[in-house]
Amino acid sequence: MLECVVNASEGRDAEALDDLADAAGPTLLDVHTDHDHHRSVFTLAGDAGAVEQGVRSLARRAAARLSLADHHGVHPRLGVVDVVPFVALDPTPRDVAREAALRYAEWSAAELGVPVFLYDDADEQHRTLPDARHDAFTRRRPDLGPAAPNPRLGATAVGARAPLVAVNCELDRDDVRLARAIAASVRERDGGLPGVRALGLHLASRRRAQVSMNLVALERTGLERACTTVRDHARAAHDDVTRVELVGLVPGAELARCSDAFRVWTGISETSTIEARAAAAARNAARGRVDGV
Repeated sequence: MLECVVNASEGRDAEALDDLADAAGPTLLDVHTDHDHHRSVFTLAGDAGAVEQGVRSLARRAAARLSLADHHGVHPRLGVVDVVPFVALDPTPRDVAREAALRYAEWSAAELGVPVFLYDDADEQHRTLPDARHDAFTRRRPDLGPAAPNPRLGATAVGARAPLVAVNCELDRDDVRLARAIAASVRERDGGLPGVRALGLHLASRRRAQVSMNLVALERTGLERACTTVRDHARAAHDDVTRVELVGLVPGAELARCSDAFRVWTGISETSTIEARAAAAARNAARGRVDGV
């Protein structure tokens, strides 16, 4: 079993996003779209071969339809097909994800003509995604593909990693300075929570500020601890977290660690787990086969 979480730099054109979702095929489990980030996250999971095929089809369609030429969003980006991480789901060995990532990276550089930066297990030096974003085209040359960004498509970061959780905590008021201060307090690089990467962002369409987090070491800092810590910081500043939003899906084991009170507060349920969506997709596929007989 393989998961791939494709991050594409488009969050506003519904017709284009429907087209990309259609191209991804039957392994597509979830699409998360954000207008202010101008970004969408497509979660694919299932048989490794089918997932690899779906990811390439989605990327090919994105390259045909999208462009960075007029792209403006609050989320940082390298390219149209911005980040492509592969994740081996238990009990699949992690090498399966690494090999899939390297195959995709070679394909993307050759067929789409975009520079590729490898990260985490796909990179021999195990450099991180933030490292790749920070150093791309300055202190670091692409690992594959052209030496300069594609004029229309930019570049792509391709990785193989352990499961993570991406989650946004929306504050009660439009105070981006507070969101940035909270992000600095909780992220690991500034002395905060282990395995937490965080940004403070302004959501113009909602007139709110947001703390956007990636939890990359769930065994050290889980979903509940990260979100409640953000809430504690917000309340200490006479604000609050009014909305918790998953970006993509959460591993079932991680949700199982969360308290009932946390689930009620956030509204995150079993239907948001990778396992539940994969099981539903399998049932739908089986039903389709029966109906087609």
